[in-house]
Amino acid sequence: MVISANPAQPDPIDALLSAHGLRRTATARLVLGWFLAHPDTSYTHAQLQAALQGGEPTGGSTLDRVTLYRLIDRLTQVSLLLCRVDANRVRRYQAMPESVKAMPHFECQTCHRDSPLTSALQGNAFDLEAAAQNALQALKALGYEGLSLDLAVRGVCADCASAAAAQAKTPA
Repeated sequence: MVISANPAQPDPIDALLSAHGLRRTATARLVLGWFLAHPDTSYTHAQLQAALQGGEPTGGSTLDRVTLYRLIDRLTQVSLLLCRVDANRVRRYQAMPESVKAMPHFECQTCHRDSPLTSALQGNAFDLEAAAQNALQALKALGYEGLSLDLAVRGVCADCASAAAAQAKTPA
């Protein structure tokens, strides 16, 4: 939980929750704060629950998994989190910056690591953002609402590819 040094200034997490019509509970502040502190990482529900119970105080009580599911769902509905379903149908959640219309990421089919591609695509980030904005505007014109775009590239990451190549060169 983030505590504001200046009592006249509202806590930024509380302000985000309020601005999106959510209750400012200790659990909501904890979960949103965790995602905002780790913006380039996506988490499954189980990974998030383990991280929160292992590293952050939860007010002396265990974090109920159903409460966490419901809270993640609410944060996703108001676009504070991005929910992606990977090739294995596992849901992964990540902080969703307000200004971002597309969150490109790479899913390794071997190790199942999920890596954001924002820094890797820096030179083309403007083009990607423009394409995402055009797609979203076209869908909005057709009456769709609450839109976000998920760009998933699937394949084998460099680490797994080099490990497979090294293993193939090793005589049996």
